[in-house]
This record gives sequence, C-alpha cells and structure tokens, in this order.
Amino acid sequence: MIYTDSLNRKINLPKIPQRIISLVPSLTELLHDMGMERQIVGVTKYCVHPIHYQATKTIVGGTKKVKNKFIKDLNSDFILCSKEENTPEMVSDLEKIAPVYVTDVNSLADALQLIKDLGILFDRRTQAEHIIDKINFQLQDFQNFIKDTHSRKVAYFIWAKPWMVAGSHTFINDLLRICKFENAYADKERYPEIDIKKMRIKAAPKLLMFSSEPHHFTDEDVFEVLRSNRKTLTIYVDGQYFSWYGSRLIKAFDHFKEVHKKIAAF
Repeated sequence: MIYTDSLNRKINLPKIPQRIISLVPSLTELLHDMGMERQIVGVTKYCVHPIHYQATKTIVGGTKKVKNKFIKDLNSDFILCSKEENTPEMVSDLEKIAPVYVTDVNSLADALQLIKDLGILFDRRTQAEHIIDKINFQLQDFQNFIKDTHSRKVAYFIWAKPWMVAGSHTFINDLLRICKFENAYADKERYPEIDIKKMRIKAAPKLLMFSSEPHHFTDEDVFEVLRSNRKTLTIYVDGQYFSWYGSRLIKAFDHFKEVHKKIAAF
C-alpha cells in the first residue's frame, strides 16, 4: 500500500508495520493508547509516557540524534519522525533502514487528522476514532467553560538564555488561540529569540507563561524576565499539554481549565 505522510511524501508499506521505532514522544503515547505496545520496539529517551517504556523498550537516542545501529539491529520496519525535531539529513539516513513517516502538526485540526491517518495506516481505525471522539468531547466542554472569558495577551516561553517564545505556525500557538489567549508574538515565525528588556514595549504581554519543556524554568529565570517586566502576571504551565499532539490532548483541556482558574484569581 502507498501512504502519504504530513509532508506529502509517498511511503510504500507492503504490510502493516510490526516493528516500530517512534522518535516522537507524543506519538509513542498515542500508539500505546491505540493498543500497539507489542509493535513498538524502540523509542527516544524523551518518550516518558508510558513511563515503563524506558525500561522495556530499546532507547535509540534523543529526538535530535539517534543511534542508527540500534535501529538496524531491532529489524525495524517503520520509523516515526517529526519535521520539527528531525532534520532532513536524519530522515534521509533513516530511510536507508526502513520506511519513514514524517509528521508536521501546527494545529489541533492537523493533530486530529494525523490520529485518523495513523489509525488507518496501523489498522487501528476504531481505536483512533475513539481517541478523536474523546478529544472533541473535552474540547466542547472546555469551550463551554471559557465562553464568557475575555482574551489575554500572552508570551509563551520555551527557552532561556537565549530567551525564546512560541510564535505563529506552531501547535502551541493554535492551542493558545483555542484557550482564548492572544499570542503576543503571533507576528513572528515558529520559535523566535526575543529581547526580554524590550518585550514590554514591543509586545506588551499581560501574561507570561513559562513552559515545563523543553526547558525547565527556574524561579531565577522568571525573576530575570520580571526585572524588565514588572507587575506582569506569570504562571508555570505543563508543556506537554500545550505541545504534545497525540492522545495526551484528552487530558490537556482539564489543565487549560486550571490555568484559567489560577489567572482569574489575580
């Protein structure tokens, strides 16, 4: 069968994959929740859900660099990659080992389509549709929860020194929109580096969000930002719920509710 990935690359699969390498943490969890634990043979050190995979599956490296020999030795017949994390050169090298499916998810709609597509590819249509239905149910419930909420202008920090935030054409940006947060850096592409000393004048966010990943922000990091942005509301958020685009979305909207409850108290 010929399948098409998120980048419209054609992938020829003679049969349903049975030995899968996942280099995308959010999709490792998704495949597990679709009942595919037996088929997953290799993951990254960042594939922390479910946690027991770190002990029961072969760790092939990180998302930026993997050990191709490990992947070869596992006799893998399918590799999941992400455009955001894996370079074209990395994908090209991996294609010499097994078919590679590259994801490119920049919105909730993209995420739901990907779940559906993978359900078809792995012959897990029912399980995929069940997950999609749960996400849509939680989304509708959340939209009702925030229907009377006013929008707040936010800066969503992902890295410190250099200071980087989420910009447009990112999954994070779309979830901020769904949460009724106006991204102060929506005029910038992807993950721009910013000058925190000029942020108050140039972007003027009313709320600063500090994500738990990929960088673990310390209180010292936050205080450094606040020195140039006094009296700006700040909050720590769980980065997995804002950036993982698999079945973790089922739980994400409860986290978004908690975020709104916290900032409403100020």
